[in-house]
Amino acid sequence: MLLQDILAAKRDGQALSSEAIRQFVMAIADDSAGQEQIGAFAMATYLNGMTLDETVALTEATRDSGSVLDYRQLDLPGPILDKHSTGGVGDPVSLILGPWLAACGAHVPMISGRGLGHTGGTLDKLEAIAGYDVTPRRTTFERLLKDVGVAIVGQSGDLAPADKRLYAVRDVTATVASLPLIVASILGKKLAENLDALVMDVKIGNGAFMANDDETRTLAATIADVARRAGTPTTAVLSDMNQTLAESAGNAIEVRECLAIMRGEQRDSRLLTLTRRLAVEALLAGRLATSKEDAERQLEARLASGDVAERFERMVAGLGGPTDLLENAGALPAPAPVIQDVLAEHPGRVARQDVKALGMAVVELGGGRRRAGDAIDHRVGLDAIAAIGQTVDRHTPLARIHAASQADADRLAARVREAFTFGDEGTPPPLVHETLCDPSITGETP
Repeated sequence: MLLQDILAAKRDGQALSSEAIRQFVMAIADDSAGQEQIGAFAMATYLNGMTLDETVALTEATRDSGSVLDYRQLDLPGPILDKHSTGGVGDPVSLILGPWLAACGAHVPMISGRGLGHTGGTLDKLEAIAGYDVTPRRTTFERLLKDVGVAIVGQSGDLAPADKRLYAVRDVTATVASLPLIVASILGKKLAENLDALVMDVKIGNGAFMANDDETRTLAATIADVARRAGTPTTAVLSDMNQTLAESAGNAIEVRECLAIMRGEQRDSRLLTLTRRLAVEALLAGRLATSKEDAERQLEARLASGDVAERFERMVAGLGGPTDLLENAGALPAPAPVIQDVLAEHPGRVARQDVKALGMAVVELGGGRRRAGDAIDHRVGLDAIAAIGQTVDRHTPLARIHAASQADADRLAARVREAFTFGDEGTPPPLVHETLCDPSITGETP
């Protein structure tokens, strides 16, 4: 079948066969499809959508366009589990969750990405640690996966290569916001990890990838359904992004908060609570726990024993970082030269955060990218971010800016202040709005 015929069918609103979709995706991967043809495919899909069967076929073809990880020679004794987030602000869950699952007997081949727009990226956070290599040799990756149980790294060039080329075209043709293309992009890479189960952390709220809550719920349901049909049991958790998850936002600052949690120094936080909830779902999906109560008992014991922190430290050392991360203050950049409180103009109770605005403030400070290839200042960002429902005054700031210069701090202070709204209705939203479980995990009939 000619590529032109496939494009004509999708242009005219016809449903494509699995064979036609696979042919086109493989043509993207091997460069036999031209940029104009990829653009036409993206636009036709954006305008006409895809059926669920088409979306499954697109996801599977994206997964199969490159290497699919094979662990048979490693003889791993536990299930292969992972988590993926649609992106948030102050959301370093992966840094804690990966070693926590490993401490409970899972193996976590976590392929992560960089920051996008106002959202932070796991790789950017990890690169704040001196020496950390996000692109290790395959042998190093496999050794850590077997011996430590977790390896958080970047995507290699042979993993879902069709997605990389298709996304680049979507980015310049205004077709990023297409549900089937979003789902195939997310799952094509994740399912190439060849997982036993996946937990999707789908952010909902004003700081989420999709600001419309109904669209976010549709995205979560579609991801869970498509992944299940593609052979990977998946639980989708809709977690709140109407306020930052951590008390900080910024690469090295978030790493410090994660280390404090793993060392047991910070026990009461939204970050820890959501990470535990996602870990419970993963342990149930991986058959490592018989009930939520059993999962919670295991997780608490492993965190209290120091095993989670130790595994994180071993992973960091195995990927080129220091061997004494937990005690080595020099493993992370020195604090930013300017640290300044942002005070409210009047005392009050926080009723709302504009999370996207806070994320963009971090980008403006140099902690994120305006365009691909921009350098990042890992020192900068925010901490002590006031939560919804918290009362602030001249002693309790809205946030604390970490900036490279006084000029940067002064310039961003007003934007940070404007990101907070005050009122008597400041009731914190639920941390988890909804959970969509795969029927094979719950034992229900699909």
